[in-house]
Amino acid sequence: MAKGILFVLSAPSGCGKTTLLKRVMADLPGLVFSISHTTRAPRRGEQNGRDYFFVNRKEFSAIRDRQPSGFLEWAEVHGNLYGTSRVEVERLQAAGLDVILDIDVQGAAQVRAAADPVTIFIAPPSIEELGRRLRGRGTEDEKTIALRLAGVHREMQSAGVYDYFIVNDDLDEALESLRCVLIGERLRRRRNRAGKTIELSLDTSGSSV
Repeated sequence: MAKGILFVLSAPSGCGKTTLLKRVMADLPGLVFSISHTTRAPRRGEQNGRDYFFVNRKEFSAIRDRQPSGFLEWAEVHGNLYGTSRVEVERLQAAGLDVILDIDVQGAAQVRAAADPVTIFIAPPSIEELGRRLRGRGTEDEKTIALRLAGVHREMQSAGVYDYFIVNDDLDEALESLRCVLIGERLRRRRNRAGKTIELSLDTSGSSV
């Protein structure tokens, strides 16, 4: 069984990557979402083990310092800790599943140094539009939104090192672009669009089938 592909998806908060992920994963089989650990409090509607593994700082530190496993990547973002379990990612890949990590640019840099991921950056059409989207969610106060917008410039400066760059101006177009990236990477590895390995054989005339 072929080892699954490791995808890294990053975007400033409010760029719609959660919506894009849910829709593309419902459309393409063989994709699994890597659930991160975090010390932040759950937002309305979030569930432990489905959206994140919610832990306190002591629990997070114990996992981070565990050797030789621990986290494939971890970072502190806006005062909260986030991390991706190395053991869980490797287990899913060994099962032939393609794993998508939804992490920020700091975590992506760590994964890039430790593995060979396919990296995708989702960008907003503009900073102004991003601010409008964040305020429209109604989940954060103005101070938090201002902090997020201040960090967007730093995140955008890191976008140049990603393999793919998608602007989410139109959700359907961005979704199709993301789908094309995922399918294209599978085809490049001699797998079909569903993620199954393509077995090559020779007929009696020596032509490939």
